[in-house]
Amino acid sequence: MELRVIEKTEEELRIEVAGEGHTFMNVLKGTLLENDKVAAATYDVNPEQSGGQTDPILSVKTEDGADPLDVLEEAAGDVSAKTDTLRAAFEDAAV
Repeated sequence: MELRVIEKTEEELRIEVAGEGHTFMNVLKGTLLENDKVAAATYDVNPEQSGGQTDPILSVKTEDGADPLDVLEEAAGDVSAKTDTLRAAFEDAAV
C-alpha cells in the first residue's frame, strides 16, 4: 500500500491511498469514526478535479488538538486487530 499526503494541517489530513477500493476504505473510515477525537472522516474515489477514477483520497478532521496522522495510525492498528479477531473466529469455526 502506498500513501501520499496531499494536505495536512493541525486538525485535518487528506491522503491518497493507492491501490485500495471501497472495501478497505469503508472499514478504515468506519474505524476512524469510532474514535472520539475524529470530527469527520470520509473518502472519495472520484474527485471532481481528477477527471475520472483515481486512487481513494481519505479526509480526516480531528478535534481537541488530536493530530490526524496519530489518529490514522491508531485506526490502522484497530483495523489490524479487527482482522486478527475475524481470522481467529473463522479458524475456530472451521475446526
